[in-house]
Amino acid sequence: MGIALNEEQLALAESVRKFTEHRVKTAATRAEFDDLAAGIWPDLWQPMVAQGYPGLHLPDEYSGQGAGPVELAVLLEETARALAPGSLLPTVLTSLVISRYGAPQLVGAVLPRLATGSTGACATAPDGLEAVARDGGWEISGRSAPVLGALSSEYLVLGASAPQGPIWFVVERTASDTVKVEQASGVDLTRDVGAVTLASHHVAPDQVLALDSRQLRTVAAVLFAAEAVGLARWCQEAGLAYAKVREQFGRTIGSFQAIKHKCARMFIEVELMTAAAWDAASALDQDAEQAEFAAAAAAAVCLGGAVDIGLETITLFGGVGYTWEHDAHLYWRRAISLATLLGPTHEWQEELGIRADTVRRTRELDLGTEPAGLRAEVAGQIAAIAAAPEQPRRRLLAEAGLVSPHYPQPWGRNADAVTQVIIGQEFARAGLAQPSTVIGEWALPTILAHGTDEQRERFVAPTLRGEIDWCQLFSEPGAGSDLASLRTRAERVDGGWRLNGQKVWTSNAQEADWGICLARTDPEAPKHKGISYFLVDLRSPGLQVRPLREANGGYLFNEVFFDDVFVPDDRIVGAPGDGWRLARTTLGNERVSMGTGLSGAHVRAADVARQLGVDGPAVRRDIGRLTARANAFEALGQRALLRQVTGLHPGAESSVLKLVASWNTADLRRTALGWSGAAAAVIPESDGGPAQALLSAPPALIGGGTSEIQLNVISEHVLGLPRG
Repeated sequence: MGIALNEEQLALAESVRKFTEHRVKTAATRAEFDDLAAGIWPDLWQPMVAQGYPGLHLPDEYSGQGAGPVELAVLLEETARALAPGSLLPTVLTSLVISRYGAPQLVGAVLPRLATGSTGACATAPDGLEAVARDGGWEISGRSAPVLGALSSEYLVLGASAPQGPIWFVVERTASDTVKVEQASGVDLTRDVGAVTLASHHVAPDQVLALDSRQLRTVAAVLFAAEAVGLARWCQEAGLAYAKVREQFGRTIGSFQAIKHKCARMFIEVELMTAAAWDAASALDQDAEQAEFAAAAAAAVCLGGAVDIGLETITLFGGVGYTWEHDAHLYWRRAISLATLLGPTHEWQEELGIRADTVRRTRELDLGTEPAGLRAEVAGQIAAIAAAPEQPRRRLLAEAGLVSPHYPQPWGRNADAVTQVIIGQEFARAGLAQPSTVIGEWALPTILAHGTDEQRERFVAPTLRGEIDWCQLFSEPGAGSDLASLRTRAERVDGGWRLNGQKVWTSNAQEADWGICLARTDPEAPKHKGISYFLVDLRSPGLQVRPLREANGGYLFNEVFFDDVFVPDDRIVGAPGDGWRLARTTLGNERVSMGTGLSGAHVRAADVARQLGVDGPAVRRDIGRLTARANAFEALGQRALLRQVTGLHPGAESSVLKLVASWNTADLRRTALGWSGAAAAVIPESDGGPAQALLSAPPALIGGGTSEIQLNVISEHVLGLPRG
């Protein structure tokens, strides 16, 4: 999936993709390398102008199409994905900066030309130029740092150092003999780069832009990140396609686990980059604090990320990918150019690390037209329940259908995605936590969909009221992620079944009342066919729960032993042998997760650093890196939520979120340990400290399937690679 999210954006992406498939050929681009480096417009430029691409984001009165920053990001992603040559990125960056920060006269004179075929270029730093106040304006002299698209430009946005700080201004290059552009040998072979020399060039007041360097870099970061995503996605998809057809040792290389994991990791990184770039474009029209935070996060994730993905792609192709004739290095080169022109990455990380101490990213969720009166009704119900004594609140919430509102009546409210979001928002506004049934979130949908009326009556409402706690009795010593290999036996006896065997890694078994249990009822059937789904009373005779002490000294997991445990017939869900199918079943209208993309409830690196009392440039860079990853994760969750709310087909976000959450948790805890030094060798009784936090990380990496199993799932079920 790309940056495009709603129907209009998806239609735009498809339109641009069709245009580039027809118009952009890398063989033709290669033939233009020398002309492109010299600033001669490519043959593609006028067809792009005819499509309205340079003015997509500009207002109608300036010959534009009135689209927003996200639509512009979609355009840049798709054209970069095709490696479209020429000045589109520098031109739209120039016009976007002028449209936001230029005086009315300048805007009116320049924007219509940039929208209809003139080209622009925009420096990303004021380095090399000096400004002196003179004759009511400024006199500029010096030689700039490299500027993307400078040779092919008609308009330049440049910065210069002045006594009161850098100034930014617009130069009409062709109208002045005091402006010279020197061709440079750019890393990116598909567009020009040059240094601009000004010799006592006069800048009038109406040519000066009302912006500072931070604002300019924010805008540039949004557009550069969008291009980086397009480059990375082409690389990831090209490498994946190659892995599906390239054969070694009589098999396609995509069947080898090492290649599968490499492809899955590349896919995950591109999904995070996409979310970060989308978030930055979405924030550009928010207040400056939010825009700068999101842009810095996108730059920290996307710019270096595209470079890394390019290298990973070339090594995935092997020797052929490193040849001049292969296109992979052209994408890699452009990614390197973007990263260097707007880098280095550590500066973005440090900037974000400073901001992370005081800024929290906030996102508004557009629900469209809400059901009339629903929000007021829900708010009133929650307010009344919140005012009640604490003890009956859970019962009252269950009776109102607010614990699991997506369940059918009378247990829930048949709530669609929009209704669920509204309910979650009103819980947050009331300062009341929306209850969770924890493992009941797995058990109850299966009982509702496949259980008997008696089972639904016995278990659903009491669980929602908080009277029943559940655990999951699936994993075994020899069957962790491979549930089809489980050995716990269920033998038919008069009136029910006798269970014998052992389960392990069972969270909450020492406190649970009931467990959902898979057991083999037909040992002669194929692995997946002879398994049944039982509801087991944890107080049954013959059932023993033995807590497992973990490396951190705690007791989260348990072993559960079955010694002739009797389970009556009315506690099997579905028919014997249906267990595998039932274990993989959820209701069609699943619960919307409010925990990703809205709450920002993850542990913040800045908070951990403050608690540990550490600071300094290296720590701030670490905080920035961790914050950028966390922000991309939250943006990915927001995108998944928006897909549910808008009714679009779910993307791959949900397949990625669990893995990224566990990786981010472990990364933060490892980093915090490194911040702490010798003090971390002692575990304080109060909070355990960073060492205890790291010792507690494995459950996040193991629970629900190890990272390696999850990578296999993504590579096979999302990316379509063959099983090994």
